[in-house]
Amino acid sequence: MTDGLRRGRASLAFGFFAQGVAFALLVTRIPAIQDRYGVSDALLPAFLAAVPVLAGAGSAATEWLVRRVPVSAVLRWSQPVVLLALLGVGAGERLAELAVALGVFGLAVGALDASMNMLGVSLQRSYGRSIMLGFHAAYSLGGILGASLAWVGAHWELALVVSYLPVVGVLLPLCLVGSRWYVDGRRAPVGGEGDGGGGVVFKALLPLCLVMTFAYIGDSTVANWSAKYLQDVLGSSEQVATVPYNVYMVTTLLGRAVGDFGVRRFGAVAVVRGGALVAAAGFAVVAGAPGAWVGMLGFTLLGLGLCVLVPQTFAAAGRLFPGASDAAVARLNVFNYVGFLIGSPLVGALGDAWSYRGAMLVPMVLVLVTLVYARSFAAQPDRYGGGHERPRTADVGRGSNGV
Repeated sequence: MTDGLRRGRASLAFGFFAQGVAFALLVTRIPAIQDRYGVSDALLPAFLAAVPVLAGAGSAATEWLVRRVPVSAVLRWSQPVVLLALLGVGAGERLAELAVALGVFGLAVGALDASMNMLGVSLQRSYGRSIMLGFHAAYSLGGILGASLAWVGAHWELALVVSYLPVVGVLLPLCLVGSRWYVDGRRAPVGGEGDGGGGVVFKALLPLCLVMTFAYIGDSTVANWSAKYLQDVLGSSEQVATVPYNVYMVTTLLGRAVGDFGVRRFGAVAVVRGGALVAAAGFAVVAGAPGAWVGMLGFTLLGLGLCVLVPQTFAAAGRLFPGASDAAVARLNVFNYVGFLIGSPLVGALGDAWSYRGAMLVPMVLVLVTLVYARSFAAQPDRYGGGHERPRTADVGRGSNGV
């Protein structure tokens, strides 16, 4: 059983890694995609917004789907669809083909994100200690690799299909092989407070939904505005302006790599509060930075602070609704895309109407609101063991091999 858990953990971590690579390859080559298909600047926002909207629909559908098939089966087949859809984005020629490929990508990525985090929550319950941050660290590592491969493709002016085909050719079979060891954990006993007799009470889940939204507003602000902010507001060169997001990704990886140890030592509430404070400090430094290098310090703090919020939010949903953790994770995951949709337009509108320095204070305030909801991350002694850990168990249900 212990070996099964270890294999399940390693294979799921690789799934997170592969998803990080695929998503980074898509979002970092948007200019090349626009040029290949002749997408106008006016039409591009509609294409970009369609992906998170459809991903939200895919996540919601996953809640229904996992009542009928194991979570591992959803993950096993949604990941290849995401990779093949990415390849379709690179291989198409007409605008309609791009629309279909992005539509499939969006729906599949919603199912993939939801099912990955469902399995992560159930594995964490089986381990009896925090391991969710490690999965998201694997995602961050994949994102760094994907962005690096995208840079190589852009630097050598490779066609999109030439950039994507080797990556899909390597990741697809590895994901299929690794999926043999996915583990579907048994749900904890039902009937705890807020559990609704095994269902999800949205009022109890709402604080976590807000934290998820605020975290992704912060993340999308960095992803979409860091380069423009450094160049236009802080007067950096174009080359230096590309550095903050890379720094942000690296510090996100480092923070998540050690974050589980922090949760085990200090508890989830302390880690979430600390992350929110560090992220707020990062936005404050960015807003008040006199120059590019101080601005980069702010983005470094943002990576260290924001990186803990999303994994711990999923973990908290699993603790809050042990008898319905899959449904809780699927609904919570929708707010990932809500934050992504709100963040970039919000900062852009405020920047144009007011100032980009002032716009950076809005995600700062939203991240600070997380402090109000920090108690929602507390361990539930009657469900998850005493304190924030319990002794390791082999609370494992059916493996996915027989699915």
